[in-house]
Amino acid sequence: MSSLTHIDSDGNSRMVEVGPKPVTNREALAEGFIELSSEAMSHLQSGTIAKGDVLMVAQLAGIQGAKRTADLIPLCHPIPLTGVDVLFERTSEGVWARATARAQWRTGVEMEALTAVSTALLTIYDMVKAVDKNMTIRSVRLLEKRGGRSGEWRRPPMD
Repeated sequence: MSSLTHIDSDGNSRMVEVGPKPVTNREALAEGFIELSSEAMSHLQSGTIAKGDVLMVAQLAGIQGAKRTADLIPLCHPIPLTGVDVLFERTSEGVWARATARAQWRTGVEMEALTAVSTALLTIYDMVKAVDKNMTIRSVRLLEKRGGRSGEWRRPPMD
């Protein structure tokens, strides 16, 4: 992209005008990882975290985060989401979170998917911090998006 759409010709921040854009189906998929100690993973697997069902609460937090993206990111448009899915995959080192956001709207839902992942991972951190303060959140990234003028995009495979 040759210019930043959120900056006007005088260098001021601006919210991009999307009114004239056609409404199209939009979808985005994002992921991120939280690295946990073996002790924390053991508690997560056995359901013995004092604050409750970590992944269920994190799933709800991720969905709520997607719905509140415009409240958190100043130049994002409020988007009428038609669906948000947040799923988790446990590994021996931690938990992958993946979120899909969908809407029929004039602008994309990449930020909503990324916010869902980030909120879910931060919720895991909050709920597990009594057991493991050394957790690391990493690799929050967009994997793919569909819809709109730019069409489909997929993150290239990593070598």
